[in-house]
Formats: sequence, C-alpha cells, structure tokens
Amino acid sequence: MKYQTLDQLQTIAEVKLSATYPTMTRRQRIERWAELLEQNPQRCLGALTGTEYLTPEARAVARGAGSPITVAYEDPVLRAEGLKDDTYGEAKRFFDVSDWQLHDIVCHCHVGATMQARWAAARVRRTISGNRFLAWLRAALAR
Repeated sequence: MKYQTLDQLQTIAEVKLSATYPTMTRRQRIERWAELLEQNPQRCLGALTGTEYLTPEARAVARGAGSPITVAYEDPVLRAEGLKDDTYGEAKRFFDVSDWQLHDIVCHCHVGATMQARWAAARVRRTISGNRFLAWLRAALAR
C-alpha cells in the first residue's frame, strides 16, 4: 500500500472525513491560521487594496490571489471547519474578527502590494492578544 497525504488523495478522489472532531474555537482557528503562515515565513503574499474605502458589499467579496486569506483557505482543516472561500467577508465571518482587525492583516496601506508571511502571521496573532490601547482609541475616535 502506498502512503499518500490527504492533500495528495484529494487531487485524485473526493475525500470525506468520516471521523468527527470537536469544533475549533475562534482562538484555535486564528492560531492555526498563524501557524500556516509561519510554515513558510518568507512566502511573498499579496495585499488587498484599500479595504477601508470599499463599500461593505464590495469589501465582503474582495479577494486577492495569494493573500494571507488564501493561505488559510488552502488548509483542508480550516475548510472542513467551514471556511468557504478566500474572500475578505468570509475570513471576517469565519475568524470572527472586526473590519479593523482584518484590515490590519490584509490591507496594502500597511505594507504595500506584498508582504512576507511571517509579517502576516504576527498580525494574525495580534488579533488574539489584542492591543487594548488601540482598541480603546479606535472606539473613542468612532464616537
């Protein structure tokens, strides 16, 4: 019998996992995303352009090939957990992050057109630990 990874099998057959696993928590999903990005820290990822200027409808369907969101979507575990595609709106829903948090991870205004995966991983991890001062400041400015 030849050993093949799940990814290799999925290229030649539809693989359905019959075992049930406990649902991942928000924190576990975000941690996994950061770990996936850290697996190839030098990987050059594409940033999304001007997410803060898009209408909510346009922002929801915005995507960029090779973005940090794409890295998450490439993972069969996160897809099995319910990640449906690599759009901004789907990442916001699945990872349960705010527009500010996701903007901080994927928008070009922080890094230009491209970023290294390790940079994105640090930003993803920051959504867990948070920056309470910045959250307070944003809330104060929004009033």
